[in-house]
Parts: sequence; structure tokens; C-alpha cells
Amino acid sequence: MKRTIFLLMLSAFFAGSLAACNTVKGAGQDVQKVGGKMEESAEKTGGTGTK
Repeated sequence: MKRTIFLLMLSAFFAGSLAACNTVKGAGQDVQKVGGKMEESAEKTGGTGTK
């Protein structure tokens, strides 16, 4: 019985870890897209200082 409970808790932990991994990956991609758009906007307006 204790082993079954342990295995259920362990599998729930791993499932949660995998879900969190995907969430963080998605958030990182969103931040990267926003940064790219900001960079494009800065280049159009001359705000980056690059020539």
C-alpha cells in the first residue's frame, strides 16, 4: 500500500515537472518574440545607435 502511494506521488511529481517545463519554454519563446519586435522597432526609429 505504501509503495503504491509512493509511486502515485512520484508519477504526479514527474507529470507536474514536465508540464512546468513546457510552460517555461513557451514563456521564453514569448519573451524572445517581444524582444525581437522591440529590436525591429528600435532599428526603424534609429534608437539602437547602430549605423
